[in-house]
Amino acid sequence: MKKILLFILVVLMAFAGATAFLWNGYKDFVNKPLGLSQELSVEKGQSAFGLGQKWHEQGLIDNFYYYQILMRLDPDLRHIKAGDYEITPDMTAVDVLKKLVAGDVISYQVTLVEGANIYELLAALAKNEDLVHTIDSKQDFERVWQQLSFTGKEYPEGLFFADTYQFTKGDTDLDILKRAHKRLNKVLDEEWASRAEDLPYEQPYQALIMASIIEKETAVPSERAQISGVFVRRLKRGMLLQTDPTIIYGLLPDFDGNIRRRDIRNPHQWNTYVHKGLPPTPIAIVGRDAIHAALHPAPGDTLYFVAKGDGSHHFSKSLAEHNRAVRKYQLKR
Repeated sequence: MKKILLFILVVLMAFAGATAFLWNGYKDFVNKPLGLSQELSVEKGQSAFGLGQKWHEQGLIDNFYYYQILMRLDPDLRHIKAGDYEITPDMTAVDVLKKLVAGDVISYQVTLVEGANIYELLAALAKNEDLVHTIDSKQDFERVWQQLSFTGKEYPEGLFFADTYQFTKGDTDLDILKRAHKRLNKVLDEEWASRAEDLPYEQPYQALIMASIIEKETAVPSERAQISGVFVRRLKRGMLLQTDPTIIYGLLPDFDGNIRRRDIRNPHQWNTYVHKGLPPTPIAIVGRDAIHAALHPAPGDTLYFVAKGDGSHHFSKSLAEHNRAVRKYQLKR
């Protein structure tokens, strides 16, 4: 009987020693930095178990048995998400797995610049190497419009909100455009709801067209409402808007930087020197400030303006005053 008790005691002590040894080894494992010092890319469908095997093969994990124990003790760590992750050398396997479970992926960004036209917008998306490219902007432009038919308009020009958009690995250029279109509609609806009274617009889209012209006419934020006031008064009086950016837009993508007499007489549908009222579509993408200016024109009686050469404009009440300003700021220059 004593021999049996002694044997049991020895077994228990051996088991306790082995357990302590394993437990200490496990604690060392979970506290040991993994040593990853690079961006970690987790592919779609990759499992936490498979990732651990990969780390073991790379020599980052000495004893894969401890990793298996971790998976059993904390099964939530198995639910990792695909994406690119920023990992530092001091992070343990547990730290890395928690980051992967949280989906704390690296965020990329792309900026849609205020005043950019659809050609420039698509070029900016095409240059972004972090996006998945699905839009072939080298095709005939009408075919590009067909690719963007989700907008519900014949032309996609101006139907995207100018802003910086964050995205993650796997997002496409079309994803960005859909988000920018949704954002544009939201902002336009908000601004339309609080618009000033007695405006010459029947629908928000017309205000968007005006906003795009304002955006192209001035780089001085404080002038936006003044520019808007001039154009709104001209519309109400039945005057031609006569804004150069609308001439230029109709000549894209072949415009060489110079407006000639034949360009002013060109009857393309955006030319506000030829056609009364607003052009049929926006001529650029805009942000909230330009939309707000289109819907809140500054009061006054000016009907003309001319660029002074420093980015700002001289505003005039009469044609005679305007012609003098043109001679002063444009012809001499």
